[in-house]
Amino acid sequence: MKKNLVVLVALLTMVAFASVVMAQTPTKPADKPVAPAAEKPKAGEPKAEKKEAPKAMEASGTVAAYEAGKMIKVKGKDKEMAFDLTGDTRVKGEIKDGAKVTVMYKKEGDKMVATTITAVAKKKVEEKKPTPAPAEKKS
Repeated sequence: MKKNLVVLVALLTMVAFASVVMAQTPTKPADKPVAPAAEKPKAGEPKAEKKEAPKAMEASGTVAAYEAGKMIKVKGKDKEMAFDLTGDTRVKGEIKDGAKVTVMYKKEGDKMVATTITAVAKKKVEEKKPTPAPAEKKS
């Protein structure tokens, strides 16, 4: 009986070791490392969108109203537009009522914020003066 008990314990030990080895063996070969699955956005969460930088736009016309450092109204061909000015707004030239200007601006929400205001220089019409005839050389 002792002999049967030793054989039974030996068989149970082999089965125990074999089952541990079988449990550790992967069922399919792992050729490539498996990347974790990407998280799917939940139905209640809004999708994260990339915010694009506001595009610069341009308007031209004559100055209808101007308050330095605050705002400028420009009357164009079709309509009058109002722009807010900030500390970063660059002003090139002399801005006054009636002057022709070009305004580079961007939209921030409902407001149009001027980034650059350039006064358009008036073209001077030069009268053509007759060129004096070359002086005769005396010899």
